[in-house]
Amino acid sequence: MIRALRRGIRRGWQGGWRGRLQLGVLALTALILAGVLALAGASLWYWPQLPELDRVTHYQPRQPLQVFTQDGVEIAQFGSERRQFMAIEQTPQRLKDAVLAVEDWHFCEHSGISLRGLARATLANLTGGMPQGASTITQQVARTFFLSTRRTPERKIKEALLSLQIEQRLSKDKILELYLNQIFLGQRAYGFAAASHIYFGKPLASLSLAETAMLAGLPQNPIYANPIANAERARKRQLIVLGRMKSVGLIDDAAHRAAAAERLSYRREQHTDVHAEFVAEMARQAVFERFGERSYHEGFRAHTSLRAADQKAAWAALRSAVLAHERKQPYTGAEDEVDLPQALGDEGPALERAAALALKDYQDDDELRVAVVLRASPRELVAQLADGQRVNISGDGLRRALTSKRLAISRGAVIRVAQERGASTWSVTQWPQAQGAFVALDPASGRVRALVGGFDFRRQPFNHVTSAWRQPGSSLKPFLYSGALESGLMPESLIDDAPLTLPDGSPPAWNPKNSDGRYAGEITLREALARSKNMVSVRLLQHISLGVARPWLERFGFEAARLPEDLTLALGTGSTTPLQLAGAYAVLANGGHRVQPVVIERITDARGAVIFEAPAAPKLDESTRVLPARNAFITSSLLNEVTKSGTAARVATQLKRGDLQGKTGTTNDAVDAWFAGYHASLVAVAWIGHDQPKSLGVGESGGGLALPAWIDFMTQALRGVPERQAEPPEGVVRGAYDWRYMEWQNGSGPQRLGQEGDVTPAAAATDSEPVKTPP
Repeated sequence: MIRALRRGIRRGWQGGWRGRLQLGVLALTALILAGVLALAGASLWYWPQLPELDRVTHYQPRQPLQVFTQDGVEIAQFGSERRQFMAIEQTPQRLKDAVLAVEDWHFCEHSGISLRGLARATLANLTGGMPQGASTITQQVARTFFLSTRRTPERKIKEALLSLQIEQRLSKDKILELYLNQIFLGQRAYGFAAASHIYFGKPLASLSLAETAMLAGLPQNPIYANPIANAERARKRQLIVLGRMKSVGLIDDAAHRAAAAERLSYRREQHTDVHAEFVAEMARQAVFERFGERSYHEGFRAHTSLRAADQKAAWAALRSAVLAHERKQPYTGAEDEVDLPQALGDEGPALERAAALALKDYQDDDELRVAVVLRASPRELVAQLADGQRVNISGDGLRRALTSKRLAISRGAVIRVAQERGASTWSVTQWPQAQGAFVALDPASGRVRALVGGFDFRRQPFNHVTSAWRQPGSSLKPFLYSGALESGLMPESLIDDAPLTLPDGSPPAWNPKNSDGRYAGEITLREALARSKNMVSVRLLQHISLGVARPWLERFGFEAARLPEDLTLALGTGSTTPLQLAGAYAVLANGGHRVQPVVIERITDARGAVIFEAPAAPKLDESTRVLPARNAFITSSLLNEVTKSGTAARVATQLKRGDLQGKTGTTNDAVDAWFAGYHASLVAVAWIGHDQPKSLGVGESGGGLALPAWIDFMTQALRGVPERQAEPPEGVVRGAYDWRYMEWQNGSGPQRLGQEGDVTPAAAATDSEPVKTPP
């Protein structure tokens, strides 16, 4: 046979041009036949090695864990892939058109492999033209789901074979759906629905033609040519998509010109509409405890009780309060020093690039912007922000950084700068050393409406709302006053505010005194709480007794193990968390009922099926009551006085409404600053302190530090909420001087609490009755 083939070749070569033509045709035919045989052999070899198609026939996209507010605002995603599944029926036609036009215009005609595209790519490669791909959308699906990205003959053969199988098993719509949801599009975005939110901050249906074309251009090279990494390359790819859509007749000249001229704006990666990082972490832990690693790729959704507007207000209020405290602290200097060679000069692109490179690993912040100093003198400082913006700082903006008329920072210093809200000028500042916490909840249901666990989650993820056990100080006093009401004292009762001789067994070296060092003599219970008189609180505790007072405090949710067993309890020693304290004040706000705080409302899977749901809010009835309604009403009236004429009088002055109650709290040496208060529909607690307990400064207090945050929050949260005065419940009457329990109205009068805690009728009393103790 070989000899015959050789003879045929020799005769053909000697047969002139016709013979040589025939020989060429024969050779080409033999080459094609050999290629077909080789391809067939390879296909037979690789066919048994192909994976099962379950991953595409039973598609389960890796979707991240998402966390939402009660009103549907997303606050976080957890998982390496950001993905939002969108069924093909819901996918905008404009996106399908753009993707098909640029990726695979004959998608609906081929059977998985485009011979036309293959021939075009082969010709370009053989003639030395621009290398071209020949992969159809089906081939890209096969590669994405089953194969590596290495360009080997084995991979290409398997890709073609898998494409043929996929086309046989799935409809064109299903294949396109897989592609649109699975393809990587840069910035950790998988699928076009996720990419739309990541790049533009809105759903696919809201995208313009120009924005759609930008996304449709990403699959070719999503890392190199996405608009965040390189806007110029992404723009060129966008124009190719628009041009292709025009050439195949999907858009006309006018639409093409308008889209090409449209200026696109992109969502900043670090931008967050609602800062709720601490709640997001609580949700992540709750889901992970139930589902482990499945939490991050099966599309679970955690729905929290937060309200977006309240959360925004709480975050802004707490940050403002902590920064206000920080501005009173001495300047401690630059965060770091980097090298900016003098050879770079004071201007020009080389210096700008060097400064940007120097800042790339530093955490920026919405308010405390990180910057590197380019030029510094006692008169003016020029710095560059992480985004390339230059700021000039002079005058008052430099004052904190001046030491003996010398600037404490120089060229290359990494510092923090800030703009006052509504101002155009910048000032040198620093990261605060103090921490803070804020929580607000609905007293009727326990649902947490806002929670800010610290100043900045990225720097300090410890959740102070749920886990910081701190002394409550005077914010604990209202609960002792509540106990005093059940022991026979009324708001008009007189208590001696005077130095106290302590009995044997009191803590050694404990010498209680009023915070201002002043004593008022006999004052009413109402005035004593309004002015937060320490000596009155100690006498109240003596009168009630520790054995009765500690169980009484447990009714409000305080833990006995964290309450001291001595008279220091009267001044708020022991420990509580902001969340526990908010729950205690909720008992007063809702008329005497205990409710459990709830943050995670429910968890659903990727299809929306509920797989966890918190218990429904309880109906407030006698089964939930822990405090008589009359007690809650009168205690609230005492706390209302605090916000009108007492240590928190700024509440009435600034909020201009009379239906608010609250109490300041300051521990020894101003280590902890609190304000806890409520409206009938909302309880909120603010705390400011240091992680390692130390003084916040001489003269600091809960009224000066925490109260402003509470007022700022309530200003927003109660906007549009009408003022509402509580109606006295059964068993409460208005006496000659103040509210009283009904049984004290006739035949009895207010009580007097003497220096040693002895109770006697006051001058206005008639017949006295035995002192009552809490039930």
